[in-house]
Amino acid sequence: MTVTLRGASLDEEQVVAVARHGEKVALSAAARAKMEQSRARVHRAAQSRDPVYGVSTGFGALAGTRVPPLRQPELQLALIRSHAAGVGPPVDQEVVRATMLLRARTLAMGLSGVRPAVAEALIAALNAQITPLVPRYGSVGCSGDLAPLAHIALALVGEGDVINTDGAVQPAMHALKAAKLKPLKLETKEGLSLINGTDGMLGMLALACNDAELCFRVADITAAMSAEALLGTDRPFQPHLHQIRPHPGQVASAANLARMMRGSGIVASHRHSAHAVQDSYSVRCSPQVAGAARDTLDFARRTAAVELASAIDNPVVLENGDVESNGNFHGEPLAFAADFLAIAAAEVGAIAERRVDRLLDPHRSEGLPPFLAQEPGVNSGLMVAQYTAASLVAENRRLAAPASVDSVPTSGMQEDHVSMGWGAALKLRTVLDNLNSILAVELVAAARALDLRAPLVPAPATAAVRDLVRKHIAGVGPDRVVAPELAAAEALIRSGAVLAAAQAVTGPLK
Repeated sequence: MTVTLRGASLDEEQVVAVARHGEKVALSAAARAKMEQSRARVHRAAQSRDPVYGVSTGFGALAGTRVPPLRQPELQLALIRSHAAGVGPPVDQEVVRATMLLRARTLAMGLSGVRPAVAEALIAALNAQITPLVPRYGSVGCSGDLAPLAHIALALVGEGDVINTDGAVQPAMHALKAAKLKPLKLETKEGLSLINGTDGMLGMLALACNDAELCFRVADITAAMSAEALLGTDRPFQPHLHQIRPHPGQVASAANLARMMRGSGIVASHRHSAHAVQDSYSVRCSPQVAGAARDTLDFARRTAAVELASAIDNPVVLENGDVESNGNFHGEPLAFAADFLAIAAAEVGAIAERRVDRLLDPHRSEGLPPFLAQEPGVNSGLMVAQYTAASLVAENRRLAAPASVDSVPTSGMQEDHVSMGWGAALKLRTVLDNLNSILAVELVAAARALDLRAPLVPAPATAAVRDLVRKHIAGVGPDRVVAPELAAAEALIRSGAVLAAAQAVTGPLK
């Protein structure tokens, strides 16, 4: 499909399609017409005797410095060069592509006063798979993601570096020539409009929401496998027990666990046993934790949806001709959402690691061999896989500390409160990567534990996931290198194969 910018909102699916899967982008005729009308208003403002921020003045603390009309294009190029001040390794290409798409979307709304050629330059680079090299550090999440967006704009004017389709770094001018694209020549206000947005943190939040949805569904799957292997009961997951505390996420997660464990021979074998009046919290309370994370994801998605329908620029060019300064570039809503979702994802990983530890501990695993080893003592089984999960849980706890409560003033105290939303979004992506790895450890451990319950037969859904794992990872046996098996399990999670295997039996999980 082609994602067409019509001067309106985009949705998360479209962002993922362009950023991650290389879908093409186009600018509609209606959006182009809006931009041309807005551009005419900026032209009039540029000739006015009244100072207009970013059009006929300097930037930030230099807003009181007047710039004559003939030097305004020079001002815009100087802005891009001076603001391209990032450092560190490059951010992922999908983040840069999402940022480019979202900046083009805002410009297409016709409230920025730039020529259609500016949005078309972003679109052409996207469609040619030219990805500007954007350093990881430089944005404080206010006045927009200035440094990251400046590095993108730098490539559009033929300066700086890009990453080509082969993953190699090359000068932007060479990549533009190879794609038969001309460098963009900036005019009044256009440099400012290219960098004054929340597009980087928004792009990362949209991608993270997509990733979190998959993680949280898989967390229900691995929780069900662990509960079954630990000789747990499915009774706490009955619908009526959650209708008396009907948080939507909790209700959905409990329903998933009940469906995953339906028809389990393992559960049936001890249904009337007194071995455990109540299962441990990490088993029994899984829907309450994973469900709260789902509700947090819903909050983050609502925040992202509002931003995906918003025009983020300063100043904005209104339809009545006024050019108004505003503070809509402040990233606090996105920073809060990213921080909150990181906390939620960290907790989903924390409770999963507790289930792994229980599976490996012979004092609490209801008869499973120590560390799920074939010959405990001679073999260590999955002992150190749990160490890996524990280390990731510890890292996620550090990363769950909110970035949005911090603020370092910038621009000579003109910008004296900032959101740190870019940093919040970056660490959210790391938390989700770590969560995938933790769930991979639980998947490997729970699958092995289900094997060790033979001849008892697991539920059809958990058996389907266990069988998928066995196609890629061997079962119980003498010790072998564990790292490749964890990597294989993580790949099965990320690809959606684990979710698909479960849903082939249960139907769509919530």
